Amino acid sequence: MRAVAARVSRAEVRVDGEVVGRIDGPGLLVLLGVARADGPDAAPVMARKLHELRILADERSCAELDAPLLVVSQFTLYGDTRKGRRPSWSAAAPPEQAEPLVEAVVAALRERGATVATGVFGAAMEVESVNDGPFTVLVDV
Repeated sequence: MRAVAARVSRAEVRVDGEVVGRIDGPGLLVLLGVARADGPDAAPVMARKLHELRILADERSCAELDAPLLVVSQFTLYGDTRKGRRPSWSAAAPPEQAEPLVEAVVAALRERGATVATGVFGAAMEVESVNDGPFTVLVDV
């Protein structure tokens, strides 16, 4: 499982022009990808890492500041561009495997007490954010 976590002052995701998820920061915009090799054990580990990731102001985490997270599924994080000009998506989990794992990460974050907004799995989404820093890291589990 792979995430791109960006520190934001605000972020939102729209589907068909309608806002489906929004956070006002400080917080994290999390683009979350699932690999074919990922299983259910990865979800709570990813949730813990994201919730406790110390990249907010003064090296604090969402857990410490009760800061919100916006989680958006992003299979393209597993695009392989090493050959040719067209990415290969063979490492990305198929939707029937990925969707329950993305939902499991969101559920695990909420079980930890996090405020979590989400996009819509598989939808064409518009993601807008105001990056703070900018400060963006890759998180792999």
